[in-house]
Amino acid sequence: MSKYFNSKSSYMMRPLFPLVFSCIFFFQFATSTAERLPFTLGVRDSLMIAHSFHNHPSFGPAGGMHGATYTCDVEFCSSTLEDKLNWVIDIGKASEILSNVLSKYNLKNLDEVFSNGEFTTTEFMAQKIHEDITEKVREEVSNFQGNIRVKLYESHKAWASFEGEV
Repeated sequence: MSKYFNSKSSYMMRPLFPLVFSCIFFFQFATSTAERLPFTLGVRDSLMIAHSFHNHPSFGPAGGMHGATYTCDVEFCSSTLEDKLNWVIDIGKASEILSNVLSKYNLKNLDEVFSNGEFTTTEFMAQKIHEDITEKVREEVSNFQGNIRVKLYESHKAWASFEGEV
């Protein structure tokens, strides 16, 4: 047997197994409210930006000015469909809101849009886009109730997301 795992340590760990498994089970269902909502409508658009991380050493070569082309997926999640129309949100309206929000950043230098030295990471931008979409939905779609999830793809291998209630 390993010096780190012996019959005595195994015996002592047995009472913890139910606790560990119940935590894993709870975490699986508690991590995201939108995942529990049964209806989702998604729309997609893209944007091209320039930005830097102000030559901060943590970002390596990406610290300097560079460009990115993002794909942005937005999911509108709800526990119910709207009466009579049987939709989560009008897909045309959802697409229009996304397009309008992204136009604020598309073909812009984010160092100028966020001029207080913010690091415009993909995570940061997913949150900003979420905030902008939430504001538009509150103004323009009074009957939507649920969550919005923004996924911002840097590439086919990497993305960030932000999710919250409207």
